[in-house]
Amino acid sequence: MNGLSVLIVGGGSGLGALLADTAVDAGAAAIGIIDINREAAEEALGHARARGVPAEARSCDIQVGAQCHGAFGAVADVLGRIDTLINCAAIYPRRPILEITDAEWDAENGVNIKGTYHMMVAAVLHMRRQEPRNHVRGRIVNLTSVDAFKAHPQNAHYAATKAAVVSLTRSFAQEVAKDGILVNSVAPAGMATERAKALGFLPELAKASPLGRGAEPREVAEWVLMAGGPRNTYMTGEQVIVSGGYIYA
Repeated sequence: MNGLSVLIVGGGSGLGALLADTAVDAGAAAIGIIDINREAAEEALGHARARGVPAEARSCDIQVGAQCHGAFGAVADVLGRIDTLINCAAIYPRRPILEITDAEWDAENGVNIKGTYHMMVAAVLHMRRQEPRNHVRGRIVNLTSVDAFKAHPQNAHYAATKAAVVSLTRSFAQEVAKDGILVNSVAPAGMATERAKALGFLPELAKASPLGRGAEPREVAEWVLMAGGPRNTYMTGEQVIVSGGYIYA
């Protein structure tokens, strides 16, 4: 990450926590994490602090705009500059399509869509005031999913939110290009996380993948950091699909 300051939303566990460690190893100058679980966020910054990299954690409910702006501002005040925002926070319930409740729809939309939107707005307001580096004032990377493009049983509400984030990514990219802010998204297929293993869908995914396996989280992290890193100075509004050939763009 060559000296960039990175903020990860949903970085307290899973891919987000791995991204924090990977960004540090790739040369990030500072790391911030916003997560609903402050204790998990602090723990996920352990690697950064052990390496002497400035790090700051905050907690908030990303469904509430004021909390998002407050948490983002607090991290930015400590770290000084936020070059890259990575939106990882999401919930992934599974429910047959005829059984999804209003409460489940509201939770999915609130976290996966509205929370992502609020954090993107906070980032844009901060980034557009920064001095550009190689024409770029900031980068935003949203984690979506192949579920936005391919239907799977029992997750229609999750898939709908991820398709919405793809649309948000394109809309933001168009509107903030003039500010020197690049906005992209990365869509992984099933990753071999502990939760995915517990849900039991990885063997089926492996059979459908030309590579015969799900992705290791680090393989997805590399693409996220590429889109959010200093080598990306021109790509915006794009959807990078990391699926091992499970689907083709």
